[in-house]
Amino acid sequence: MKIFNSLHEIKNIKPTVTALGNFDGVHKGHQELIRRTLRAADAAGLKSAVFTFSNHPRNLTGEHPVKNIIYADEKAAIIERLGIDYLFNIPFSDEIRVLSPSEFIDQLLIDRFCMKEGYCGFNYRFGYRAAGDPKTLMEQGLLKGFGLHVLEPYKIDGKIVSSTLIRELIESGAVDQCMRYMGRYYAIAGEVVVGNRLGKKIGFPTSNLNIDDRMVSPPNGVYITQSFYNGVCYPSITNVGCKPTIGEYQKNVETHIFNFEKELYGKMIRVEFLQKLRDERRFSSVEELSKEITANCITAKAYHRQRGAL
Repeated sequence: MKIFNSLHEIKNIKPTVTALGNFDGVHKGHQELIRRTLRAADAAGLKSAVFTFSNHPRNLTGEHPVKNIIYADEKAAIIERLGIDYLFNIPFSDEIRVLSPSEFIDQLLIDRFCMKEGYCGFNYRFGYRAAGDPKTLMEQGLLKGFGLHVLEPYKIDGKIVSSTLIRELIESGAVDQCMRYMGRYYAIAGEVVVGNRLGKKIGFPTSNLNIDDRMVSPPNGVYITQSFYNGVCYPSITNVGCKPTIGEYQKNVETHIFNFEKELYGKMIRVEFLQKLRDERRFSSVEELSKEITANCITAKAYHRQRGAL
């Protein structure tokens, strides 16, 4: 897959069938849109493409900032695995923000992306103040020689699958529902940093990750997780929170990997969230906290054993 990270990089490309959208989470609705784009491109002998912005438009305008569901490199990797030829991963800039819907179509979709067919969701919006919609695209397509296909609401169990729904699930702690709508577990990834080492002192060494403020995160609490290091999956249990029993700390992620002895400071890991166990709470002593951690680990191990992971 060829990735274009700016408009200036896009030169002399072949005609495309292009999927239009934000694709945050690349959830099952997005995947269906991309699959249809791929089939159309194959049938027409054209290149398949996905057009998205590398930053959310609402974060530039300052209206109700939106946090990302997945990391940029993960988003690109998922789209590549689906089989797309081109990824137009363009920054949403002030220059793009002020384009009218007609200018957006002419300068981006036609002149840059060589779009002969477009695929978008029923709620796709574009152009200055989001004035453009699928109807606009259809009307302009008739005038300017491209086709448009609009995907109706994609539903699972009667719910419309959307990035908003998935953010709500994560922010409420219902991480066990993410697989149903995304086709993968919600995850936090990053470099392991040095913590306060209390976990190791009480017999539960943890790998600590800082939370990226640009990413959506679950509420404070304890979660059953699985952790990936060097491509290997390990059963784990994870605390998200501020450690109220031992002091005031910035919200972070602490993961205890079962039956794991390696030192991970400075290493990259990925923690996938399977199910929430309990909310974060303050204990009267470190000893009481240790007992609760032991009980949580027993529950988590039983869960992993049932899945065949232990």
